[in-house]
Amino acid sequence: MLKLCVAGAAGRMGIAIIKTAYSKGIQTVGAIESLNCPVVGKTLRDIGISDQDTKILSCDQLASALSDADVFVSFTSPIADLQNIPIAVNQGKRVILGTTGFTSEQNSTIINTLNGKVPAVFSPNYSVGINIFFKLVDILKVFPSEYDFSINEIHHTGKKDAPSGTAKKLGELISNMRNYTKTITGRDGMSSRLPDEMEITSMRTGGVSGIHTLTIAGPHEMLRIEHTAFSRDTLAQGAVYAAEWLSKQNVPKIYSMADVLGLT
Repeated sequence: MLKLCVAGAAGRMGIAIIKTAYSKGIQTVGAIESLNCPVVGKTLRDIGISDQDTKILSCDQLASALSDADVFVSFTSPIADLQNIPIAVNQGKRVILGTTGFTSEQNSTIINTLNGKVPAVFSPNYSVGINIFFKLVDILKVFPSEYDFSINEIHHTGKKDAPSGTAKKLGELISNMRNYTKTITGRDGMSSRLPDEMEITSMRTGGVSGIHTLTIAGPHEMLRIEHTAFSRDTLAQGAVYAAEWLSKQNVPKIYSMADVLGLT
């Protein structure tokens, strides 16, 4: 039976992952939270996440929380992962990493920590639909040069990083395809669009789980492709799919959700 250790276990994503895994018969045998979190010392059963008696430990006890796990799952914060991922790697644990908001330097550090050490999946979005969306970009290269590509993303007011990791990934794919060399994340005053610009805008409002819209507009027509996440459960579902798939991989490298879904 596949066994997980989940970081941020009492957070919204952590809860969704644990519940989704439990519904599939996958046990969460390790759980951690921040040092001052009030649920530290309580079990998953105590706080109503699942019928498991796994005790939630503080993040400084990660090595202990990982001891019986096959896969470490983290959707937390860059600072937390810079501390936690090396511990998981040192214990030879497979890693599912869904945290976003890394700086370029932090991202390089995480990649260097994982690559060639353990099998890992590192993705800005674990939604099945979004990863198929990424794949669709290949088809869009047939649009003539006078068509402009723009991205808009909407998330809840609590999301800290902008643009979202998903929008950045989509923007990178499109920029590479269209030879855009600059990304514009907002306009003010006199600011006409230049031919080498990728445009990404962000909104933070209410409790929106995530809406990503790609607009391709030419002189006489427009195509719009949109993905809407109804809840965090779509990310949790993908993360659990990835954990199941990763448990069967033995090559120590960083995989993508495209690998998990067989889209490569």
